[in-house]
Amino acid sequence: MMRRLELTQQAAAKRMGITQPKVSDMMRGDFTNLPERKLMDCLNRLGDDIEIRVKPA
Repeated sequence: MMRRLELTQQAAAKRMGITQPKVSDMMRGDFTNLPERKLMDCLNRLGDDIEIRVKPA
């Protein structure tokens, strides 16, 4: 998302309402300090919708 929107980490952090170090963590694949709900909020703030589907295994 950030790459598609050509956002710097600082600009993305401001838009998502988180700190730049958390954006850096996310870019490295480290989501340990970011609850699922906050991650969904970040994606919404970057312009994506989230759809959760449940289906039989």
